[in-house]
Amino acid sequence: MAAAAALPSRWRPLVVAAALAAGTLGTAATAAAPAGAAAPAMRPGVWITAAQLRTLPERGAAWRQLVELSRAPLGHAKLADQDSEHDVSVLATAMVAARTNDDGLRRRAAAGIMDAIGTEQGGRTLALARGLIAYVVAADLIDLRHLDAGKDRVFRAWLSKVRREKLSPSQNPTLILTHELRPNNWGTHAGASRIAADIYLGDRKDLARAAAVFKGWLGDRGAYHGFVWGSRSWQGDPKAPVGVNPAGARAGGVDAGGALPDDMRRGCAPKDPPCPTLYAWEAMQGATEQAEMLYRQGYDSWHWGDDALRRAAAYLFGLAQRTGEPDWAAPAGDAWIPWLLNARYGARFPAHTPAKPGKGMGFADWTAPAQRGDSVSGTGLPVTPASPPSPPRSPAAQAARDLVLPVSVAVVAGLLVLLALVTRRRRRRPALGGPARRG
Repeated sequence: MAAAAALPSRWRPLVVAAALAAGTLGTAATAAAPAGAAAPAMRPGVWITAAQLRTLPERGAAWRQLVELSRAPLGHAKLADQDSEHDVSVLATAMVAARTNDDGLRRRAAAGIMDAIGTEQGGRTLALARGLIAYVVAADLIDLRHLDAGKDRVFRAWLSKVRREKLSPSQNPTLILTHELRPNNWGTHAGASRIAADIYLGDRKDLARAAAVFKGWLGDRGAYHGFVWGSRSWQGDPKAPVGVNPAGARAGGVDAGGALPDDMRRGCAPKDPPCPTLYAWEAMQGATEQAEMLYRQGYDSWHWGDDALRRAAAYLFGLAQRTGEPDWAAPAGDAWIPWLLNARYGARFPAHTPAKPGKGMGFADWTAPAQRGDSVSGTGLPVTPASPPSPPRSPAAQAARDLVLPVSVAVVAGLLVLLALVTRRRRRRPALGGPARRG
C-alpha cells in the first residue's frame, strides 16, 4: 500500500479497494495451497540419522564403494535426466561426511544439492521422481539447515514448489499426481520423493495423504483407489485392481500372488513362466523407500497389505529360482533392496555386497545393520482415507483458467477507475441555476 500513500487522498480508497479485490480473487484462486500452520515436528531422520551412521564400520566392500563415490568427481546435476547418477553420488558423499564428520565433504555434498535446483525443468516426472529423494536425504544427513541456513532456505522453497511443478507428460504432470495416478514404477518412485520432501519440510498434511495413497497401492482400496490402470490382465481381481496382488491370486490361469500387476504387464500377458521384465524390481525400489520412510514416521507400513512387499519379493525371487532368469533376482541397481527387506522382515532373501545403488537410493548393504536394530515406538499411526484427485486439465483448459485471475483483476480495476472518473466529473459540473439575487 506504499504506492497508495503517494497518491492524492481522493484516489487512495480506490487503489486500496482494487488491491483488496485482487487479494480476494487471489485468495480464492489459491485456496488449495497448503496452510502455513505449525505442525508437530517430524521424527528425526528422513531415511536414517547421522547418529545411526556413526555406529557403522568404516571397513568392508560396502564402505569402500561409498568412499570411492564420495571422492570421484561429482559432475553436474540434471534431474531432467532419468539415468543421471549425480544424485546417488551426492548421497554417498553425504553419508561418508556424516560418518567421518568431514566438514569438507559436507560442503561438497551441499554444493551438489544446490546444483540440482531447477535442473528438473524440461524433463518428465519420472526423472524427477527417481532422483529427488537422494538430494533430500543428503540435505538431512549433512544438516544443511545448520551448515548453511541461506542455502537451506533456498532448497526448502524449491522443494516445496517442485512437488507440484508442471512437467511432462500431461496425463500426470506433477510429482504428486504421478504418485496418485500411476500404479507402477512411475508412481512408486514419485511417492518416495514426495514423502522424503514432506518429511524434510515438516508437511504432515501431505504426508498423511501420501501414506493413504501408498496403503491403497498395497491393497487397501478403502484407503485410496484413484489410480489409472493399464491392462488388468495380471490382476487377481480385475474389478478391484491393486499394486500388489493378494496371496493366492491367480491371473490368466497362473499363480500371481505377490505379483506387481501394472509392472508385470510390461513383460507380457500372464503365462508360465512370465516374460522377464525389470519393471517389477524398479517399482520395488520406490515401494521399499516409501515403506521405510513412513515407518520411521510411525506408520506400520512394512506390514500393510499382509506384508505386501515381503510377498512381492518372495514372488520375484521364486521366479528367479525356478527359471534361472537373473532379471527376477534384484539385479544391478536393485541389489540394495534385499538388504533392507531382510532387515525389516527378518527374511533371508539373497543379497550381495557391494550392492550397486539404484535410482536415488542405495547403500543398504552398509546401512542395514543400523536399520535392523532401529525400532520405532508408537508404530501404527492411523491412516485417513484419501479421495482421488481431480483429473489433470488439458493445456488449453489450464491456460484459460490461468487467465481468470488477471482478467478479473483488470476488470475490477477498470470499473473502479471508471467510477472515479464519473464521480470527479460530476463534482466539477456547474449548477444549472445560480444563487438568487438579493434585492
